[in-house]
Amino acid sequence: MNPTRTLSDKIWLILKGLAMGAANKVPGVSGGMVAFVAGFYEEFIYSLQKVNGKAFKLLINGRFKSFWTYINGRFIGLLILGMIISYFSVSKILDYFLLNYELYVWSAFFGMIIGSIYYVAKDFGDWNRKYMLYLIAGIVIGVGISFLEPAKQNNNLLFVFFCGIIGVSGMTLPGLSGSFILILLGNYVLLLVDSVNALYDTFADIIRGDFSFFQDEIRMDLLKVLGVFAAGSLTGLVSLSHSLGYLLKRYRKATFAVIIGFITGSLGVVWPWKNKQFSLDEFGAILLDANGEKIVNGYQRYLPSEFSFETIIAIFFIIAGILIVLSLDWYQKINPKR
Repeated sequence: MNPTRTLSDKIWLILKGLAMGAANKVPGVSGGMVAFVAGFYEEFIYSLQKVNGKAFKLLINGRFKSFWTYINGRFIGLLILGMIISYFSVSKILDYFLLNYELYVWSAFFGMIIGSIYYVAKDFGDWNRKYMLYLIAGIVIGVGISFLEPAKQNNNLLFVFFCGIIGVSGMTLPGLSGSFILILLGNYVLLLVDSVNALYDTFADIIRGDFSFFQDEIRMDLLKVLGVFAAGSLTGLVSLSHSLGYLLKRYRKATFAVIIGFITGSLGVVWPWKNKQFSLDEFGAILLDANGEKIVNGYQRYLPSEFSFETIIAIFFIIAGILIVLSLDWYQKINPKR
């Protein structure tokens, strides 16, 4: 085996993990969609399926090499490494652009999802009445979710564990955004902003040799919440992958039809032209998160009323998003092993 090729494959897997991690952070976009469009979705699901009783027996018996090989450890490990790196790098950059150029970011994602629908559907084959019904069901569920009213924040640890199970759906179900589900559950800011920032600050303190955070009750509570959320996410990731693996083996085209419907339905979530709706306290004041940012609890969508320069730029980003995804088809034809 060519060692250069091996190193290249490892770097490529980390980059895929970076893309999945960044997508999972953005409400309306799912890491599963990245995996689906990039062509490694089924390997991802089947690898997660290997986290089962046999894998734990190998681990308990100290057969670490067999365990690592059995669960496709290099593939899963490098993807997860990319996701972790993403949460402290790419997702931070995305946060900046969402704060300062929100319309253009949503436009790019909107275009990428349109491109993804074509990219995924082009190799589906014949669409009979049964598969059309599955497609429509996926669209209806996706659109329906996008118009649900968000709940209020809840830091109860049992509920946080449940949020982890549900929120990880974005990694396993293309088109179903885990971040948007967390907004609907009311815990997006708590779990993907405040808790992640607390972990980031903790790492920074440890590097500086400052361990005073142990006396910070708020920080420790947030780290506890993050730990429970991570445990719930792992539970959901394994359990959902087993269910999806079963469906992909026995009802592959039907499952793909529903997934394409989910992706189509998610267009409602990432519609570029929308106004934020903020959470209010009992006195009508806007609530702020730990960083002093306003807490978003939903969006009000609208059509642009005039063909302004800003609208033209937004349309440009939609087209650019479409072309970015379609370029994957061209790239994979040149590099089929990627």
